[in-house]
Amino acid sequence: MSTNGVREVKKTLDRISKLPDAVLIQILSLLPTKDAVASCVLSKRWRYLCNSIDNFHFDGCSYYNNVENFVFLVDHVLSHCTCSKIKKFQLILPYNSEWNFDLSISRWMNFAVERKVEDVVLCLCDDNFTFELPISICTCSSLITLDWSCCAIDKESVIQWKSLKSLKLNYVFIDNDDLAKILSGCPALETLELSLFEGFRRLEITSSNLKRLSLGSYWWFYGRADEPLEIIAPYLQHLEISGDLDYLKCKLVNVSSLVTAILTFNITCITEIEGFADEDGCSDYHQGFRNLVLDYLQKLSYATELTIGRWFAEVVFMLRLEGVSLPKLRCKCLTLEMYVTKNNLYGVASLLQNSPLLETLNIPLRARAFNDFRCQLELRYLDKGRHIILQSWISNAVFPNLKNVTFDACIYECRKKWFGGGNDKLFELSVFLLKNATALKKFVIVSKRRICRECSESCVSQYLSGLAKKLLDSPRSSKKLLIIYQESALD
Repeated sequence: MSTNGVREVKKTLDRISKLPDAVLIQILSLLPTKDAVASCVLSKRWRYLCNSIDNFHFDGCSYYNNVENFVFLVDHVLSHCTCSKIKKFQLILPYNSEWNFDLSISRWMNFAVERKVEDVVLCLCDDNFTFELPISICTCSSLITLDWSCCAIDKESVIQWKSLKSLKLNYVFIDNDDLAKILSGCPALETLELSLFEGFRRLEITSSNLKRLSLGSYWWFYGRADEPLEIIAPYLQHLEISGDLDYLKCKLVNVSSLVTAILTFNITCITEIEGFADEDGCSDYHQGFRNLVLDYLQKLSYATELTIGRWFAEVVFMLRLEGVSLPKLRCKCLTLEMYVTKNNLYGVASLLQNSPLLETLNIPLRARAFNDFRCQLELRYLDKGRHIILQSWISNAVFPNLKNVTFDACIYECRKKWFGGGNDKLFELSVFLLKNATALKKFVIVSKRRICRECSESCVSQYLSGLAKKLLDSPRSSKKLLIIYQESALD
């Protein structure tokens, strides 16, 4: 470093050192705890400041070959801690198959509970191990948020989280009784998030405080999920079901207060099971899920904001091919998390047709679904889309309330893969909207500029800017329409 650089660093340190201790402690609390501890070498004044921090973030991912040092670091910091109340206590445990963290976790959680911890995050760098919730944390009255991965709950433990407002459990196996015990012990709970879950088949929420529920991916460690998961939540306002559910059916028994719903989950065909080749069984299997999607649309008909994914739109298309009428939706804002292709375009159009109050349509163009396997029965259905003309599929379509359409693209794939094989239906949908949206005010296309690694060009930006130019020359029914193309650097 140059002499001038050294002087600038010293000036910066001098300015920071002039700050009151309380401000410096607040700054240190925002750092990873390892870095906060390292600050003690800066000067005599800084030596003891880290002892007063009230936020702890221990990241052990880089300690997988040296777990002893990680445990020593945590024990050392906590043994010198002088704060009376901990705001946040976050532990990311290193993966080591030979190390048993049970006693250490219990010791650290006891420390946090004694100091009235408000927010706890604990996760493991590997999902092959499960930890029981320590007894002390199960009755922590100061706890406001809990985010725990790879956890199990002792059948004999009592759950008393009277202040808890947000609960996130990942890689979790809990049965119906466990879940009921958790919910009854959290009278103030507002948000429940379960990710990679297994075990329970009944989720009944009777509290009027719990407004948000998120279910993300089914963890079928113990085998196939033949029995459906029933959701009874009459006060729930926001529901999200996402990720790969494999064979699990989530049945909405009572969600009468829903305002927003995000349904971006994927279902796996039964033919992916090794050795299964019963076509009649496959047909019945898919019919069951088509009935489920129809029930979703009926139960969610009063929700004002909907987000759907690729699988859901394809099933809607299959329902319409069978002549099934869809219920009218009161949705005002619809988000499509998918690439618009020949497989889902007509399902999307059917949803638009049955959303007469729709004001806003968003299509965030992101990465494709990781698992896009389709069985032969699904492919036979979807192949019928090759011979359909959109305008004839949705005849006499008018969208009198649609005012805003946005395509927001942040795509890391080459456009040739993205819309290869004649799959480009985004332009067809766009023209369809321009012709039939009589009150449309803004049609916005946003692209993140980046150089593609495969073609060495800004292929996605070029495609979307070309799309915007073509739309400028396309017929439209709204005289007040603005077509806007925005391009920005990738974040």
